[in-house]
Amino acid sequence: MPAQRLSVVVTRRLPEVVETRMSELFDVDLRGEDVPMSKAELVAAMARADVIVPCITDQIDGAMLAQAGERLKLIANYGAGVDHIDVATARQRGVLVSNTPGVMTDETADMALALILAVLRRLPEGMAVMQESRWEGWAPTAFMGGRVAGRRLGILGMGRIGQAVARRARAFGMQVHYHNRRRLHADIETALEATYWDSLDQMLSRMDVISINCPHTPATFHLLNARRLKLMKPTAVIVNTSRGEVIDENALTRMLRAGEIGGAGLDVFERGREVNPRLRELPNVVLLPHMGSATREGRIEMGEKVLINIKTFADGHRPPDLVVPSML
Repeated sequence: MPAQRLSVVVTRRLPEVVETRMSELFDVDLRGEDVPMSKAELVAAMARADVIVPCITDQIDGAMLAQAGERLKLIANYGAGVDHIDVATARQRGVLVSNTPGVMTDETADMALALILAVLRRLPEGMAVMQESRWEGWAPTAFMGGRVAGRRLGILGMGRIGQAVARRARAFGMQVHYHNRRRLHADIETALEATYWDSLDQMLSRMDVISINCPHTPATFHLLNARRLKLMKPTAVIVNTSRGEVIDENALTRMLRAGEIGGAGLDVFERGREVNPRLRELPNVVLLPHMGSATREGRIEMGEKVLINIKTFADGHRPPDLVVPSML
């Protein structure tokens, strides 16, 4: 399929340099306003395009794919996670799906450590006092948080991002533990000074901080349910920069309000932008608007991966970041 004739629809605004390069390479329909497409708009886009470039805000299910018609051949996702796309149905209909893995490793790991520090050292509380002109000066017992060094960090999901979190945590003097579908090679464990736990339950009960770095799949939905959350120490902190669906958010909120968990730092939420309002009321909770990957460099690199995937497909080859159901 000649690249100059390839029709591409982009569902959200991308960094300008990415949009410019895409316009040079393809017959591209760019999004004029930076708001999510409606379901009807997505279906219409899939019906008229050879390639669609969605992101996490675009839910593409089997029923929508059934209306896509025969023209759509590639869903070039702008992002690593593809849980918002029915990959199996897409493949059954002959539509390839690609993503952008490995780009946001450092950004997300940085944010995980930032949230750990923010919760343990009570940074938002201090900022609020300063911004509201309520600070009355230094006091020996004011804003006392917890020391980071020496705490046990349990990492749930030890892929690229989990390992990057581990390296940063070691630099802060934390003890690194992890639970993963597969145990890491001994050389990697040694390099990270990480202790493997076969039992997630046992790890949760012994950690001071839990960092969620696993993807959202049917197997990880509510992996941290009410029962497992109750295993955690009442002083423990939980940080999530992965997917909100991994935690039972209502159970977490109840336990935080009851003092059964020490604190939380959340960059993602179970219902997307619909954040449990009770979480906003808690001083021991830090909430961020899914900004873990929000660096200029990272977002441009994501766009470059999308471009490579589309250009490779246009040249008649397999996209380098092809997603297949067995990977999920």
